[in-house]
Amino acid sequence: MSVWFVTGASRGLGAEITREALERGHSVIATARDAAAVRQAYPGKTEGLLAVNADVTEPEQLRAAAEAGLAEFGRIDVVVNNAGYGLVGAIEETSDRAARALFDVNVFGVLNTLRATLPTLRAQRSGHVLNIGSVGGFATAPAAGLYGASKFALEGVSEALHGELAPLGVRVTIVEPGGFRTDFLNSSTSMQVEPASIVDYVVGAGPVREALANYDGRQPGDPAKAAKAIVDITEVTEPPLRLQLGADAIERVEAKLDRVRRELDEWRHVALSTGI
Repeated sequence: MSVWFVTGASRGLGAEITREALERGHSVIATARDAAAVRQAYPGKTEGLLAVNADVTEPEQLRAAAEAGLAEFGRIDVVVNNAGYGLVGAIEETSDRAARALFDVNVFGVLNTLRATLPTLRAQRSGHVLNIGSVGGFATAPAAGLYGASKFALEGVSEALHGELAPLGVRVTIVEPGGFRTDFLNSSTSMQVEPASIVDYVVGAGPVREALANYDGRQPGDPAKAAKAIVDITEVTEPPLRLQLGADAIERVEAKLDRVRRELDEWRHVALSTGI
């Protein structure tokens, strides 16, 4: 059995991943800003569960959480970087404060978690890092650009980390979910909305704003099935670098790949004309 370290474990996909891991007999160091919320999320599931306070923007808290987990279980095998939130707003409409706060959690929070846990995985010469991204980190949309940018950054981190850790026996997977029926769209702590303050963006960003507002509860993805798929890939010999979840995620990825291929072919002559 493995020992899991999960951020944002009290709700949403993080809670489902924690629940699935516990049900399979794994142990989980479940972190959240409020450990009491973690314990409330898993009534009766105390065996193998260590709930720890840890805000991903506070490196000291993450180091303490990792140390507490090692003291309790002796090792860490799987690190799930799940903590994060969404942000809706056209690029120009989004304030500097909102953009920086988003990156503090979605990007720098992941880096803080990695610094707290990777020394253990490296020393063990084994382990698996699961970075929970989004299909929006591969193909973003108007009104979701800053959120997409934070997940694009996670894609870059994950690609590089994959190459850095593979020689050490540590695997890396970035998970790209589509729409899943969690509380992601209906909670102010999971989704923040910037005011639609510039009328020129009504045409470009407005439809996405409206679609997201009406999407809650109608997402096609089942979070329990997503959690099962995520735990499953930690049990295969050669896990993928990327794992898309949901038919909508596959559709968006394939559409972007087709678009990039068409543009590459159309403008290849310009690219090649710049060489020697």
